[in-house]
Amino acid sequence: MPNPQMPPPPHDPDVWLFDLDNTLYPARCNLFAQIDVRIGTYIAGVLKTSPEEARAVQKQYWREHGTSMRGMMSLHGVDPKHYLDYVHDIDYSPVPAAPELERALAALPGRKLIFTAGDVPHAEKVMARLGVAHHFEAIFDIVAGDYWPKPHRQIYDELVRRHNIDPARAAFADDISVNLKPAHDMGMRTVWVRTDESVKRAEGTPLDHIHHQTDDLARWLTDWVAERKTEA
Repeated sequence: MPNPQMPPPPHDPDVWLFDLDNTLYPARCNLFAQIDVRIGTYIAGVLKTSPEEARAVQKQYWREHGTSMRGMMSLHGVDPKHYLDYVHDIDYSPVPAAPELERALAALPGRKLIFTAGDVPHAEKVMARLGVAHHFEAIFDIVAGDYWPKPHRQIYDELVRRHNIDPARAAFADDISVNLKPAHDMGMRTVWVRTDESVKRAEGTPLDHIHHQTDDLARWLTDWVAERKTEA
């Protein structure tokens, strides 16, 4: 649904940016629950602490550094590739094939890229399960962003520079509302993919940077294309 208080940018997008986790696949797959456990195990191993102490460190670093990985890199010299390989060694079978999303992406005109806080191998495994990898020309991951997570503005700037994107002709879909703020400020159309967790996280925060919101990305994209055909 659109945000009735703010008109969208004047141009339809010719570049579409998509977050990966809990955006392209349903939050009910709950892959992050597996990743969360492995992050705690990794921290406990590096710092030689109990699981309880590691959990506290994990959440502290997430609050103070944006990600637990950035905290481990900055304070303990952890190799980010080793970290990412370890925490993404999970079972991807909960991610189902997504024929509706595949059809929606096939009908959606314009370039399509993944913009994720995960890494390329993680994104490739997810997209292989979904059956949608062939629609995307590139993956801009945490490595491409020099291990800075969204919503740090410099990685949005690097994304548009590296892939020659005009923000005024781009759209970005993400489940975390705050991640859409820099995109909006750059002139992009923003699409909030609502989940129970992301709605809870957004409570009490401004949402006036969001143009559209949905709890079903494939359906929203399908409706978007259908509306454009009707207008034409």
